[in-house]
Amino acid sequence: MTEPNESNTALEMAAKISKGDIHESTTKQENAPNPENVKEVEAGKSGKIHFKPSEKWRIMKNIVVISLAFMVHFTAFQGAGNLQSSVNAAEGLGTASLATIYFALILSNVFLPVVVIRKFGCKWAVAISFIAYMPYIGAQFYPAFYTMIPAGLLVGFGGGPLWCGKCTYLSVVSEIYSELTNVPAETLVVRFFGIFFMIFQFAQVWGNLISSTVFSSGESPVLSTNVSEICGTNFCPGNEAQENSNMERPPDYQIYLVAGIYLACMVSACIIVALGVDSLKRYNEGVREGSGTGMSGFRLLAITLQLLKERNQLLILPITIFLGVEQAFVGADYTAAYVACAWGISNIGYVMICYGITNSISAIATGSIVKLTGRVPVVCCAFLLHLGILIGLLTWAPTPDDKILFFVVTGLWGICDGVWLVQINAYCGILFPSREEAAYSNFRLWESLGFIIAYAYSMYLCAQPKIYILIALLIIGMAGYLVVEWQERKKLRKKADQ
Repeated sequence: MTEPNESNTALEMAAKISKGDIHESTTKQENAPNPENVKEVEAGKSGKIHFKPSEKWRIMKNIVVISLAFMVHFTAFQGAGNLQSSVNAAEGLGTASLATIYFALILSNVFLPVVVIRKFGCKWAVAISFIAYMPYIGAQFYPAFYTMIPAGLLVGFGGGPLWCGKCTYLSVVSEIYSELTNVPAETLVVRFFGIFFMIFQFAQVWGNLISSTVFSSGESPVLSTNVSEICGTNFCPGNEAQENSNMERPPDYQIYLVAGIYLACMVSACIIVALGVDSLKRYNEGVREGSGTGMSGFRLLAITLQLLKERNQLLILPITIFLGVEQAFVGADYTAAYVACAWGISNIGYVMICYGITNSISAIATGSIVKLTGRVPVVCCAFLLHLGILIGLLTWAPTPDDKILFFVVTGLWGICDGVWLVQINAYCGILFPSREEAAYSNFRLWESLGFIIAYAYSMYLCAQPKIYILIALLIIGMAGYLVVEWQERKKLRKKADQ
């Protein structure tokens, strides 16, 4: 499972915080530079702190360290999330906990970031949010509805402050770095986010590698080979109870070992941030110019809903919901109905490593390709490729002999997903200039709703109707997107003619 696209979509709140609308702390004493900084900074007559050129290396160190912390943390969370639909398949417990996470995340994104960051500052908001994820891993030692659901709520509530705190941190240090290098802050924010994602995306690799390595150790299970009648499109919740050894839950000691490793990763990530990342107090964030008041959750919710009156916003909603549904499908339904059912639970991690790698490469490469071809051709290619994958899944009856095909499907899906997340996310901001905060808030809201819907019906529908739902959402969503592109180009032509 992947964390929804909060890292990109928190940028609009990060910009507000970095301008001083949300303060790192509230007292002058707290915001004074630390004594050890005296040799590294100089105070001008205006009282503004001027850093020595060597400070840029410390900023780069902070960016790398916080990126490593996120990678280590999400090594655990993403690795655990990808296993929920198979390891905790009984009564739909795993997918129910995932739906709970995204329900709480919607509320968290709207109401918590401003409060938590104002109270604790960005550094400690990130560290505390890391802690909020730990009970979910701890619940793997005793998975039940009364342990997993409350733990899922905590993860969702921690997600909003976590991603917004990270985005704010990068935005603030980019301004300081800009003063030292005379490079525009907007350019540096993009560069710093590129560094972050280059490191962060390895979480999908390490998390899945840990689970598959542990589950593959010990005695090799005897795989059921006659599974074509119950796997793929024929897979329904409850198939794990049939005579299919591929779906047998790994031994408890292996699950406990994986959960223990994941929990150690999360503790390590918290320690890395606490000891290795400088507080924004160092950069005098608390006395930066600004209103001193962040946008309240109710205000953000109001402007988010107001944007639904816009025709373009309504037209772009289906493709946004599709993004949530398709990510939930590949992380929960594909791994259970195809990989685990036909090839064994121990191979889920290996297959999802391929997804993580191609998704990362696609997200990075898409920007360069769009500069050459434009946005529409790239999105159309992703549409045709994704449609072809879904049609292929309808006709494929997977068996343990289809090893290469499992990787091909997830690899191609990762390419499509990289295009969708980057291009549709960015397009939401382009469509509503000066109203990016509401646009990105809508993106978060409807993408998260897609996750919730997919996880909610996951425990009741068979794989075939789920794929048909994806195809319908993809076609409707693409139609709406193309209408918006056509309308916007029509407006540009009218302006050019005037």
